[in-house]
Parts: sequence; structure tokens; C-alpha cells
Amino acid sequence: MMMMMKQLVIVFLLIGASVAQNRRDTGPAPAGDPVPAQQYIPPPKNWLTLNGSEPVVIARGGSSGVFPESSSLAYIMAKSNCLSNAIMLCNLQFSKDGLGVCLSDVRLNNITTINGAFKDQQTTKNINGNNVRGWFSVDYTLEQLGQLYLVQNVYTRSEAFDNTQPIPTPDTIYDLFYSQHNISAAKYITEYLQKLISNVYYISSPEIGFLKTMDRKVDHNTTKLVFMVLEPNAVEPTTNQTYGSILKNLTAIKSFASGIVVPKSYIIPVNNKTRYLEPATTLVTDAHNAGLQVYASGFANDIYSSYNYNFEPEAEYLTFIDNSQFAVDGFITDFPTTATEAIVCFALTNLNETRKDRPLIITHNGASGVYAGCTDLAYQQAVDDGADIIDCTVQMSKDGVAFCLESPDLIGKTTAATVFMSKATSVPEIQKERGIFSFDLTWTEIQSLKPQISSPFDKSNPPIIRNPEAKNKGKFVTLDGFLEFAKTKAVSGVLININNAAYLASKKGLGVVDAVTKALSNATFDKQSTQQVMIQSDDSSVLSKFQDVPAYKKVLHIRKEVSAAPREVVEEIKKYASAVTVTRTSVISTTESFTTNATNILRDLHSANISVYISALRNEYLSIAFDYLADPLIEVATFAQGVGVDGITTEFPATASKYFRSKCSDDVEKQDFRILPVVPGELLDVTDLKTRPNIIYHPALTVADIVRPPLPPVTPVSQSAPGSSGLVAPAPQGGVPTNVANIGLTLAAIMLFCLLSMGH
Repeated sequence: MMMMMKQLVIVFLLIGASVAQNRRDTGPAPAGDPVPAQQYIPPPKNWLTLNGSEPVVIARGGSSGVFPESSSLAYIMAKSNCLSNAIMLCNLQFSKDGLGVCLSDVRLNNITTINGAFKDQQTTKNINGNNVRGWFSVDYTLEQLGQLYLVQNVYTRSEAFDNTQPIPTPDTIYDLFYSQHNISAAKYITEYLQKLISNVYYISSPEIGFLKTMDRKVDHNTTKLVFMVLEPNAVEPTTNQTYGSILKNLTAIKSFASGIVVPKSYIIPVNNKTRYLEPATTLVTDAHNAGLQVYASGFANDIYSSYNYNFEPEAEYLTFIDNSQFAVDGFITDFPTTATEAIVCFALTNLNETRKDRPLIITHNGASGVYAGCTDLAYQQAVDDGADIIDCTVQMSKDGVAFCLESPDLIGKTTAATVFMSKATSVPEIQKERGIFSFDLTWTEIQSLKPQISSPFDKSNPPIIRNPEAKNKGKFVTLDGFLEFAKTKAVSGVLININNAAYLASKKGLGVVDAVTKALSNATFDKQSTQQVMIQSDDSSVLSKFQDVPAYKKVLHIRKEVSAAPREVVEEIKKYASAVTVTRTSVISTTESFTTNATNILRDLHSANISVYISALRNEYLSIAFDYLADPLIEVATFAQGVGVDGITTEFPATASKYFRSKCSDDVEKQDFRILPVVPGELLDVTDLKTRPNIIYHPALTVADIVRPPLPPVTPVSQSAPGSSGLVAPAPQGGVPTNVANIGLTLAAIMLFCLLSMGH
């Protein structure tokens, strides 16, 4: 619940000399000395903003998605990573002695270290009719506030920069409430603006009375007044009307303001139940007709709003500026770098054909971030999204049908838990957990199931799930069907992933290598060179089985995190493969969600002409290191341009394709602006040495990591019962049937199914 609080928000546009002076005053930038904002001349575009100009980016307290809001580091990062016309927003609060500071709230709770410095000095104040308890800036002098440090108040963001940044004044970058404490916000701002050197200033407030006062005091040639609209049912104190009702008379707002700031939901609502977008309102068009500019607020890469965006933050910005009806005049955002990318790199732009000198885009179970993995819909989406190589991890049914699915365990990827829990068993050779395995079900039984979209973060707090509208959509695909689809769609190539071959041959009598060989031959992939065929496995003996087909590219999958490949290991790899797939943290090491350094693995393998692919990229911010600003495009840029991998395996091929087709992926010499790769370890260097996490160093590859024993022959086994040995577990004492042992797991599956069915 949002409490209506009187506050004044000042937005400063700092350019030219004033910017340079502020940078010198704020100290070193995260990477050393501050670097200039990227100079940029907007190309001609038909923007549907009020005056036809490019939307502006307003950084809420700087890059507050990374550093504590309004800290010096936050402002420096925002000015360094954005365009030269980016606007820095300062939420202006006042001290007891009438001096201004930049803080997100008049209360110091949760945004500063006030609790430690003035532990027992909480007070209760009446703010717009509400009794609010806490520590308030007006109770402390500027000198006292100078003893405090800023902290990050969004729990999903890093605390590594807490207690290091002092509270800033506007120099580094609730009218009625403050007047009760003998503080004139209007006087302070008027005098402060006279000291600044800039072209234009923005003053924003949710109080109409204050804006009308300022309207008589400012130079309208250099100062813009903006009415900040709060939630629809919140009450504006001057008129005692709700903000929702005030917005119905835009002409009246125009009499004292040149624009409005509104939460983004006023413009494009999101259904509260489904989390999918609803049709856009006419607010922006109506406001433009009234002569008002519209600034949308509430943007943050790490706060998900709608499944429509597939966890790609640029897509959300584009919805507000790249459509045939309207464009907002600016964004207020915690991640100004991403907003800049959306405006410059993607909006109103025809994306180019993908460059030839770039890494391959390899799918991970198709476009499995959008549809259930390895289904016909996931593969079609991957093709539509611009994937180069589509993948099939081959599983085997009990009756020998080869099909595509990420894991032989059907739990989580299908609805098997609701139907075949009695067939759950333990197979320690494959995984620690009990599962329902494909090789214990016939293909007919598997086809009776539905696929199920899954997310590696569906058990996080709060859970992050993917595209629930398509949760069970799509059909399972046989290996033969997959290869036929690939030929029909003329994709650049296919990757066939083979796991657990030794187990299947010796314990289940299933020859997965033989099945793959036959399927490729039947589809004539062994007799053509138009489409690349990659055979991937973590088992060197599997790759050896395909040495007789030189057209196939063999890829060794290294699952463990490693940092280097000594020469003797590289020579061993070359016996089996010409490419390797490694974890992304094997190329850029991380610790506690910070990148630490680029390892030597890429150099070692490239020196032997071995291609290196990384796996697997995801769009959800929980999977992305803090350095990438919760922006998957920056992660792609870092692996592609920063370190130079040869292939990117991703569950969201559209994101990688968008980056490579953008002009902002070109070299910096060719463009005024580009999406910059990060320097591994640079952000970690800014953290306090006392609280800096320990760096984890991964081991080097060894020959033992590479070489596997020869594959055993396919040995027919009894098909009487599931399990690694074909044996049924003995009944417990007392004569209870053996299937009772699975009751707990069955009940858990039923409860989960019921919850999911109810929309939880």
C-alpha cells in the first residue's frame, strides 16, 4: 500500500561545463576516472512524442538499480553509460537547517544507516493525515546527516555498496510538510537554480499548490514544471481530489505544468491476475492533444511486469515508444543504460541482417524460455527468432523411439508426475533425485502426456515462471521429426546432444548412438554440407563413434566449471572434438553474482583452433551477474564482443538475435553509440574491501575430465520393471505393497498440480 507523502522531486539536466564540474566533485568512477557520456546525434526518426523529438532518459537517482539511489557512484555510472543528454533525477528532501539532500524518501528508514547512528530517535509525524513513524530528514542537520551512509533498499539488489556512499546534496548532481518546519522549498529551489549552469531544468511535484507557486517564480524558457501523478486513489493535498480524477481534466493541468509523470500502468495496464498486457489507454494521446508531455515512471530491469516481454527489459521500453499510436516523451528508470539502448538501438529501426563475423546462436531446447522445451512450438519460435543452430537432446523411450527432451527424467518437463508417479525410481547413474524416466515408458505412454514449460527459478522467492499461458502447449518431437523440420526450415544447422549412452546400452538395452546415426543417415544429413551437423556429448567415447563422418562437427560438452586447459588436455580434446561447450562461468568467473575475471580457457582452446561455445544464457535477472545491469543484451555483448566466444547457447534466441542485428553491436569506431561489454571484475573492484566476497578460482581441465571408457555393447535386459537394475524394490515389512513407498511423492505431485491448476 502506497502512503501519500508530500515530496518534491527535482530533475536536473546537466550538460557541458556543469557536467564536467560535477564529475570532478564526485570522485572516481567505478572503473577509475569518469569516462565521458557517449556523444550522440539522434538520427531522423518519426517520433510520436509531443514535439517529435527523441524520448529522454531520466535516471532515478542515477543508476539506482546497481548502486544506492542518488549516491555519487550511481550518478557517475548513469552519466558514463548513457547519452550526453541523459537527465539525472534527485528526489529532494530537506535537513533541519533547511538544506537540500537527495534521498528517495523524507524518512531515512531502510535507505540510510540511521538506525545505527541514532538508534533510539524515531518520531511520529502526521503526513497528509497519516501518522508515520520513523527517522525524518527534517529532524537532523546537514552535519548530522553527513554521518550517515546510503544503503540499497531493494532486497534483490546487491548490498555490497552499502555503507560506503554518503548522502548527497543536489550539488552532486513536501511543500506543506516542509513549511510546517519553517523550510521554504520554493525559496531553496529558486535560489539554487540561479547557481546552476545548464540549458534546462525540470521541477516535478505531486502538489498542485507548490507547482503553481513555482510557476510564478521560474523562467519558463529554462525551467519546466512537471506534475507527478501518484496512484489513482491517492489524494492530492491542494485540491483534495484523487489523482485519477485530476487526470480527467488535462487542460487544467496544462495551466500550471508543461508535462506529467505517471506510473507506466496508467499508459499500458497489466492484468493483475494473468500478468499479461491489456490494451493501451489513450492517456498519452490525450495529453499530447492538450499540449502536455508525458513521462512514464516505474521502470526497472529487475522488477517483472508482464510475461509479454519474455524477461527482456528493452522490449518493455519499446512498447511505450515504438508503436503506431503514441510515444512517451521520456522514461524514469533505475536502469538508464537499458532505456538508452531501447531508444537508440531498437526503436523505429529496421534491424539489419545478422553480421557474418559473430558467434553462432545455438538454442537450448529450442526457444525454451517462451514455450516448453523441445516441442514443435519451441523449435518454430527459435527459427522465427533467428537461431542459427537448433538443438535436440536425444532421449529414448522404452520401446526404442528416439525423441527430443532436455532430460530423461520426465518430471518437471512434462505432466508425467500426475499420471505415472508409480513408475518413479532412482537411477544414481543419471541423477541424485528420484524421477520418472523416459526409458521406462513406451512412446505411446509418453505421447499421452503434455509438455510443460519450466523455469530454473520457479522455486525462487518469489517464484519466477515463464509464459504460463503456454504452459502445456506444443507437441513432443521425435528425432526423425526434428531433422525433417530442420531441413524444411533450412536452418544453418542442428546440434544433436547425446547423454547417458553407456547407461542406456548396458542397463536398458537401448542404443542411442545407433538411433542417432540411423536418423541422420535416413535424413541424408551425412551426405550433404549445406547444413552444419554438430554432435555434442560429455562422453568422448560417444564422439569417437562419429569420427567416420568428417562432415559432422564434434562438440565436447564440459559440464564442470573450469578456468584453463593445459596443452596436454588440449591435445587430448583434439582427438575427439573440434569444439567444446563450457559453462559461461568457465569463461567469465563469478562470485556472489559479481564477475571476477576472464579465465584462460578461451585463450587455451583458441590457440589450438578449437571453437568455444558457452551455455546457457537466460533472460531472467536472477541468472545474470550484477555487472550486466540485469540486462541480458549486455551479457550477450560481453561474451560476443568482450571475450569473443564462438557460439552462444541460449533459451531466448530472440535476445541474442536482436543484439547481433542491431547497429549498436558494431565496433565503437563505426557507431556513435553501442551496447558496451563489461570488463570482468570492474564492478567488484568498487566494493568495500572489508565486505568484498572471496573470489572463487575454478580448477584447470585434466585429461581425466575428458577421456571416458569405451561404450559398452547394447545388452538386452528384462523389461519387467523400471529402474537402474530392472529390479522392483522389496515391500516394506507388514506386507504393504511396494507402490506405497511412492505415496509421499505422489501426494506432493498432486498438490503441486492442484496449485498450478488454480493459478498459483
